[in-house]
Amino acid sequence: MDWQITRQLAAEWIGTFALLFVGCGAIAADVAYGGRIGHVGVSLVFGLVIMVMVYTYGGVSGAHFNPAVTCAFWLRGDITSSLALLYVLVQCLAAIAGCALAQWIFGGGMEAGVTRPRELGLLQAGVLEVLISFFLMSVILFVARDPSAHPALTGICIGGAVAMASLFAGTATGASMN
Repeated sequence: MDWQITRQLAAEWIGTFALLFVGCGAIAADVAYGGRIGHVGVSLVFGLVIMVMVYTYGGVSGAHFNPAVTCAFWLRGDITSSLALLYVLVQCLAAIAGCALAQWIFGGGMEAGVTRPRELGLLQAGVLEVLISFFLMSVILFVARDPSAHPALTGICIGGAVAMASLFAGTATGASMN
């Protein structure tokens, strides 16, 4: 494996790990500390960690940090099949490691962030998840490719979309956006 691919995989590992460790860690910490972070705080944490990781690693790997994003870029022809497979593998392993470490540090509580219908019916929750996933993927795909999009705003747009969807749908479904 060449150095460039190793750098890309390392960037995907770190970004995905940070997303799950910090984001799910915020959920677990909120439960552990009696709700002091709150829904708004958790939503902002998810948006901020994505924003920071996009700015940090976007130039190295494209900052996918999610198999759904990698699959969308692969379907669009922006990434080869072999690299997409490696990205997805690394992202899954990093996500497991990030969540496991957050659970170990905060002693559980992450079940509060599980995606499931809360006050909604299954159909309504499913429609809500499809719509917020569509909004996020639209932002990612258009901001990443549109020549008129200013690169300095990429992280803010993507992190803002994550925070927006989390604020809007987090209490209803957990807002997985996948």
